[in-house]
Amino acid sequence: MIAYVEQRGLNVYVYDSNRRLLFSCGGELVGYTSTSVTVKQSGVTRVFNERGQMVR
Repeated sequence: MIAYVEQRGLNVYVYDSNRRLLFSCGGELVGYTSTSVTVKQSGVTRVFNERGQMVR
């Protein structure tokens, strides 16, 4: 479950409810829910699940 996401410089960091890092990626944070993170990378919007796998 995704609890907290932050943009630091050119990277996005995704954490669980215990503030453990689930994954990170490059790009600009667009938004997130408890199950997905939306990131804009090189003009393309991508959606990642809580394991860091691209789903869209």
